[in-house]
Amino acid sequence: MADHQPARLAPWLMLITRPAFFLFFQLVIAAAFLMGGSNSAFIKSSAWWPINVLLTNVVTIILLIWLHRREGEGYLHYAHFQRETVWQDLALAILIFVGAAPLSILPGQWLAGRLFASGDVAYNLIFQPLPTWAGLLSLLMPITIAFSELPTYFGYVMPRLERQLNSGWGAWAIAGFFLAFQHIAAPAVPDWRFILYRLGMFIPFALYMGWMIRWRPRLFPYLMIGHALIDMTVVVTILTI
Repeated sequence: MADHQPARLAPWLMLITRPAFFLFFQLVIAAAFLMGGSNSAFIKSSAWWPINVLLTNVVTIILLIWLHRREGEGYLHYAHFQRETVWQDLALAILIFVGAAPLSILPGQWLAGRLFASGDVAYNLIFQPLPTWAGLLSLLMPITIAFSELPTYFGYVMPRLERQLNSGWGAWAIAGFFLAFQHIAAPAVPDWRFILYRLGMFIPFALYMGWMIRWRPRLFPYLMIGHALIDMTVVVTILTI
């Protein structure tokens, strides 16, 4: 990549692209509710966060394809299965997600208990009923997130920040933090407790995933698939409400 200012800014801008689009699409939905006469348009729009994430994933994938092509690289060129180590890599990926389970559950439970009178408050802000068609459409969210979230923060941003900062661990920390940070807008709720809850609950998991990718880059495609499966359980939960 040519060493000019726009190219150097690209990975920094990608750090905030996803939460910006989460908020943008939620505002669009809120505007639709407002035009429909709702007195609580923004509150109602928060239930539609899986659709916001789905739309953002599509935009993110398009951006990643464009950015990689600018550099003469293929999209997801770093995420390939290696035949000679496929079973070893699969076993390692399973162990990684076993280790990730407490990191993805316990921080959220702890923060919910400290920030809200009941953990149900945070749960009910995230898991809200959607129309059947929107719930079914949300099933595409985990599929598209596999090709957009980890590829953004750890496939595109992290290696470029490492070159700019000359610090692999610094790039890892920044990318991991912003992967967690994006969740403050999914959904966007104007309550500092919920914002802190959404940020804090994902920081350990995000840093852990980035660490695993730094440790074994060839596991990237397995972690993408595992990430999609985890998020699929979220959508299934919404469908059962």
